[in-house]
Amino acid sequence: MAGLRELAAPFVVCGPSGTTVRTRLKQLTDVDVEVLRQVGAHLGTLASRDLKARCRDGLGHDAGAWAVRKRELTPVSSARWAGAITKASHDQWALARRCAHAHIQSLEAGVRTLRHRLSLPLGQKGSKHAPGGYRSRREWHAKARRLHALEDRLQRIRADWDAGIVRVVRGGKRLARVRHHLTDAGLTEPRWRERWEAERWFVQADGESGKRFGNETIRIAPDGEVSIRLPAPLAHLANAAHGRYVLTGRVTFAHRGQEWADRVAANRAVAYRIHHDTTRDRWYVTASWQNPVTRTPPLNVALVEGVIGVDMNADHLAAWHLDTHGNPVGDPRRFPYDLTGPATHRDAQVRHALTRLLHWATASGVKAIAVEDLDFTAEKTREKHGRQKRFRQLISGIPTGRLRARLTSMADATGITIIAVDPAYTSQWGAQHWQKPLTSSTRRTTRHDAASIAIGRRAQGYPIRRRTAPPRTHQSDGCGHRTAQAEPETPGREGPRPRIPGPRTRSVPPDTERTRATRTPNTVRDVRSKQEWVQDSLLLTE
Repeated sequence: MAGLRELAAPFVVCGPSGTTVRTRLKQLTDVDVEVLRQVGAHLGTLASRDLKARCRDGLGHDAGAWAVRKRELTPVSSARWAGAITKASHDQWALARRCAHAHIQSLEAGVRTLRHRLSLPLGQKGSKHAPGGYRSRREWHAKARRLHALEDRLQRIRADWDAGIVRVVRGGKRLARVRHHLTDAGLTEPRWRERWEAERWFVQADGESGKRFGNETIRIAPDGEVSIRLPAPLAHLANAAHGRYVLTGRVTFAHRGQEWADRVAANRAVAYRIHHDTTRDRWYVTASWQNPVTRTPPLNVALVEGVIGVDMNADHLAAWHLDTHGNPVGDPRRFPYDLTGPATHRDAQVRHALTRLLHWATASGVKAIAVEDLDFTAEKTREKHGRQKRFRQLISGIPTGRLRARLTSMADATGITIIAVDPAYTSQWGAQHWQKPLTSSTRRTTRHDAASIAIGRRAQGYPIRRRTAPPRTHQSDGCGHRTAQAEPETPGREGPRPRIPGPRTRSVPPDTERTRATRTPNTVRDVRSKQEWVQDSLLLTE
């Protein structure tokens, strides 16, 4: 079909490269809390100073500059604390660099769209692939001013990008801006200051394989005992040997606790981070480690038991089970979630929906789940859908990144493979070919349910349409089987039934010829039907 873009081939999504678990630090005494505060504040000051030095180096940073920064931090902390601080500063600078590049791409897309729409006559209608002109002269003038503003902003950011300048705020730019709107945020100045200082603390250390319990700086024993190697200026606070402080409370990891215990017992590297939640006034410890590299199964192996196609939406997941031939099995399933409220509530809703999806996949015996490889970066711009505010809010509300990351991590633990497919035309073609045929008096098939079938069939390599076109010679099976997803011998396939020998009438049984050959005719009609007609020779006349 003309005008359709080329579709990308489906691929198996790689499993998670690491694992992160979190638990609460309980039974802390006032002395423990005070030690954690002093350690976090001291190391946070060093981390801010080091990040400033890293940003100042810019693109001229090299291994020598890294070594100089680490030597300057070692006397006021320790060699391992200095290594953790410098690595965190480098990672934060690299993240800000990637964010700046994404911002440049977003501005370039907005500038291209504005230039295109400003070049069109007023009132000209757009198409599916390109927006039209503006409705009035007033709107055209406002968008022209916005174009100049975006071009100036793009020029400044490009200059910073070429010079290696990044904008980083330790503690978060959003929280820094809240300082000027405390009334709207419902905070007082002391409460905001407490949150700001807690976000800027630094109590995290990378693991080391071969060291005791996998980490020499923040050490957690298999029985849950937590000890911290204090920086040099705070060594007088130690309550254990070798300048260490042992916390009173014990920790246990409920999620993947056995996996963590095995790594700690084998002295394999485990990184830890201790942070304070000022809203709940609780302390948490996060453990993370790298997963061994595993080989992803081939696409044909993952699809041996069928597939479950999943259509991601703003408020639910629409899923349908497909067999190995691409036929929908059973009824569609819907897994709703509510993404309103705080981030913790939204994250819990996503986990709950994905848990039910994986449980259903396991019960169905399916080893693969097909999802769309969605990216709404260009679709959410106000330059493309400026007047469609609700549509932009709908697209922005679909948690594509969060769902994909969560699903990949949770599916890896259950042995289910995730397959990503091209999202082009899945909703349109699914509704066109599957929504009406699968709707009955007892089942209402939605557009999202039909899209899940299209996603699953695309992962299996089948066309989305229900069957191929019949042969042009005649509308039958004379030139081959008419369906694209089943073999001629498959029971219940879509298409004509196999040819049965005998008369093709409803009033005569198929074995009539065999019965007539074995019985004795007893009527004149039967006798005449068995007689042979022979033409006499022609008379020759003179």
